[in-house]
Amino acid sequence: MSDDSLKRRQLNRHKALATGLFFLMMAIYALTTWLMRAHPAAWQGYVNAFAEAGMVGALADWFAVTALFHYPLGLRIPHTNIIENSKQRIGSNLGNFVVENFLNGATIRPYLEKMQLSPYAAGWLSKQKNKDLLLHEATLMLQDVLNKLDDATATSFLSRKAGELIDTLNVNALAARTLRYFLDKGEQQPLITLLAAKVGQFIAENEEMVRQRVKKESYFFIPGFVEDKLAVKIANGLMGYFEEIATDPNHRIREEITTQLYEVAFQLETAEKWKTTFSKLKAELLSPERLEGYALKAWHAFKEKLSEELAQPEGPLQRYLSNSLDELAQKLQTDVDMQQKIDSWLRVQAYQLVLRHGQKAGALIENTVGGWEGKDLSSKLELEVGKDLQFIRINGTLVGGLVGLVIYVLTVLLG
Repeated sequence: MSDDSLKRRQLNRHKALATGLFFLMMAIYALTTWLMRAHPAAWQGYVNAFAEAGMVGALADWFAVTALFHYPLGLRIPHTNIIENSKQRIGSNLGNFVVENFLNGATIRPYLEKMQLSPYAAGWLSKQKNKDLLLHEATLMLQDVLNKLDDATATSFLSRKAGELIDTLNVNALAARTLRYFLDKGEQQPLITLLAAKVGQFIAENEEMVRQRVKKESYFFIPGFVEDKLAVKIANGLMGYFEEIATDPNHRIREEITTQLYEVAFQLETAEKWKTTFSKLKAELLSPERLEGYALKAWHAFKEKLSEELAQPEGPLQRYLSNSLDELAQKLQTDVDMQQKIDSWLRVQAYQLVLRHGQKAGALIENTVGGWEGKDLSSKLELEVGKDLQFIRINGTLVGGLVGLVIYVLTVLLG
């Protein structure tokens, strides 16, 4: 049975009890009135007065309770059906009451000062079932976002932002600064070493080619054995030279190459021809149409890869998220400074949120109550408090009867 059904049964039961008590008073009154005429006795007057006053009290309180929620007997008597006819004012008063008495700094500050969410969050995250639940919900949310994102919209956004970024870039200056940065860090040295070693290796592996080249460039009158020795000398000399470059970090050629690269960086940044070249290159390679294509490919690749990762319960992404939650829970449990900072931040944010939006909460209550159908509002309130209000009818019947009895007694005594 639903909660509303249970409340409705209780309300009806208490209504029946209050109404039954009224009919009991009516029956007693009718009986004692008849007895007083047919078989008069002193006690009958007292009971009759009690029952008569009880009926009056029952009817008066029935009218008062009913007038809150309905028109008594369907009669549109002024100042009845109060809840339905005053719903707008009730909503406004209720909203103001909540804001003035609950959503103010003096009221919420003591509660916020005691608020410590970080230990609770740490304990919650430390339980495996909670962590699994959080990961599952996060995965579902990300998958839902990916599925609902329109490819055309995402692609357009990426290409537009990329275009805006590229428009702000001075490509030749960026290339110059990048080259200068690597030179300042000495990153050209491993490259020079590798190139020198590769050239030396190439010469060693292609000595026959060197010999043939020497013969081709030699004069006809030079003997063949001289050309062979000369080719060997040249090959060995070149291999030795490049080996020196590869093994000597302070070799002169390294300094010359570095100097030339710095000069290239300077030219990249200042020479007009490089500005023109990079502008043309940017226009050709990074045109809006090409950016749209790049963005589409990038978005599809990202979406496909992320979907694959999310679909794997034991995949790298899930492991990363799980490890991150473990680290967060551990920090929340052991790092006192972090706990204080988080709790302090949450207190400040909650305090400011309540003060900033308190009036909106009041307006929400007012609009919500004001937007209800009058009959619905009356029905809701009667369901919640109607059972207790029936005791007013019961008490009115009994108290009215006692008052009537007292008046009758005083009348007899004074008569």
